[in-house]
Amino acid sequence: MSAPDRQSITVFPCPRVAGSLTVPGDKSISHRIVMLAALAAGTTVVRGFLRSADCQALLDAMSRLGASYVFDGDELRIHGTGGTLRAAAEPLDLGNSGTGLRLLAGLLAGQPFTSELTGDASLRSRPMRRIEDPLARMGARVELLGEGGCAPVRIVGGRLYGIEYTPPVASAQVKSCVLLAGLFAEGVTTVVEPTPTRDHTERLLTAMGVPVRTEGTRVSVSGYGSRGPRLAGRDWVVPGDFSSAAFWIVAAAATPGARVEVHGVGLNPRRDALLGVLTRMGASIKVEEDRRSNACERLGTLRVEGGALTGVEVGGPVIADLIDEIPLIAVAAALARGRTVIRDARELRVKESDRIHSVVDNLRRLGVNAEERPDGLTVEGAAEIRGQVSIDSYGDHRIPMAMAILALSATGPVRLDGIGCVNKSYPEFWDHLRKVGAYAE
Repeated sequence: MSAPDRQSITVFPCPRVAGSLTVPGDKSISHRIVMLAALAAGTTVVRGFLRSADCQALLDAMSRLGASYVFDGDELRIHGTGGTLRAAAEPLDLGNSGTGLRLLAGLLAGQPFTSELTGDASLRSRPMRRIEDPLARMGARVELLGEGGCAPVRIVGGRLYGIEYTPPVASAQVKSCVLLAGLFAEGVTTVVEPTPTRDHTERLLTAMGVPVRTEGTRVSVSGYGSRGPRLAGRDWVVPGDFSSAAFWIVAAAATPGARVEVHGVGLNPRRDALLGVLTRMGASIKVEEDRRSNACERLGTLRVEGGALTGVEVGGPVIADLIDEIPLIAVAAALARGRTVIRDARELRVKESDRIHSVVDNLRRLGVNAEERPDGLTVEGAAEIRGQVSIDSYGDHRIPMAMAILALSATGPVRLDGIGCVNKSYPEFWDHLRKVGAYAE
């Protein structure tokens, strides 16, 4: 069911959602571990690595830069370069991975060679000026070869100097790009965030012995100059991806009588803001942290029981911690009583699709009264979810998965087209849909 060449699937109504499952490893953490392991000396052993299209593209890119890797059962072993990357003979294709391209640009900005980063049509349509500006200020030459400031990105690396940089939009990818470049700079590099974003990079660097200083919204690293940091390979356990767990959290929370347990989920406080929104809507969610785990971040089990939800307003600084889960908040809103308003989420316009438009379009296909706002959307809840319709994925992996959750409450079967993109982040999604009691073919 999760075959990468499959392009459509039909999801049937499921009156009772119930089950217990473990979601795959966190995509953001998997990306960052690959890059740091490639820089390190010796072998890094990773358990829980997400074997998705995005992560595979980054692994292949790092192997062309001099690292090597092998899968040994459930373990990934990465043999690092000891800090000496080599120039790739051809452009590095990151597929659909915006995280991979933006973070790798930072890593390559301080290297003594020229690199070119590209990806699929979707990635080549996403804005890259947000990394061009800080890297150029640090001393790299960054050329945006696509139309409108998009990829391909050519980076002429060289001597870098630390800067203080305030991104115009809160972005963990931009912050991480600048901090990774800062490792190869002279002096201190500081990112001043408009609002705090996910801090996986800072946590992983600290665990590898790189001092990271955080003072409020200021995050700083002291550069090691052109030689870069001397890192050593080590063992990692990747927590389950909260953004993957979110589908089952919403599936249960919005379905009266449902009960779902999700195990081994990462509980980074800058990733789990969805729990607070659903609790405000009236959901019953219990969190049990696993304090015995040796994972690189906190993890635990989430137990969710379904009930009646009520619409809420969502906006402000919390949006930065919710940005990947907003399509699912819209799904919960469609099943809740009253109106839900989502604002301050203009960043959704430049994801793998214009997610404000793609979510609203598909909600309307399913009979939900939804309206676009310049920076978000409004959803009128308690609609009858229409069956016998087709959903457009817009080539965006989160859209068909979110709409599959809403289809469980439809009056009839719902066809989802263009589902191959799901393999970008969650290849097991359709199998896990069956584990919670749904039928799809």
